[in-house]
Amino acid sequence: KAAGIDVKLCDIGEAIQEVMESYEIELNGKTHQVKCIRNLNGHSIGPYQIHAGKTVPIVKGGPATRMEEGELYAIETFGSTGKGYVFEDGECSHYMKDFYVDSKPLRHPKAKGLLKFIDQNYGTLAFCRKWLDQAGETHHILALKQLVDAGIVNTCPPLYDVTGSYVAQYEHCLLYTSPSPRDRQKSRMPSSA
Repeated sequence: KAAGIDVKLCDIGEAIQEVMESYEIELNGKTHQVKCIRNLNGHSIGPYQIHAGKTVPIVKGGPATRMEEGELYAIETFGSTGKGYVFEDGECSHYMKDFYVDSKPLRHPKAKGLLKFIDQNYGTLAFCRKWLDQAGETHHILALKQLVDAGIVNTCPPLYDVTGSYVAQYEHCLLYTSPSPRDRQKSRMPSSA
């Protein structure tokens, strides 16, 4: 409800935090305070660019940048029963081609072939190794490592809060457009009772 054209992103973050942290959850007979994960946030989305530049905080503070007409946003909320701060850990299974990298020289044919497959099937959208296997791109681990080492593909490793905590994520995508002239005219018409 707090989002809209010309709204400051920091105001959205403050509203999200106020609502989320007003809740508790009972798990296994123990009550836990819900905390916003302060180092994760929502973001603007562009064509084939999941993280398009503007961030939407989920805690008080952050940029006073305003939402603009025609922008698409992923309002993502992350709650935790832990400390409310996540870190990367564990084996990585998800990847994403870097939006800003067009090409770099690759020596190994398998890496070139895998990059072509990624471009044709995922572009700059996220993918996982399982999907590569299912599509017949077997024995891809070394080629994928070479793409990561070259800075062409980024890793998206698992995120963790403290051991034993629970984390939940919810996402709502919003596109803000101005009402059409016809819709504005309808809103000015008196309603009949």
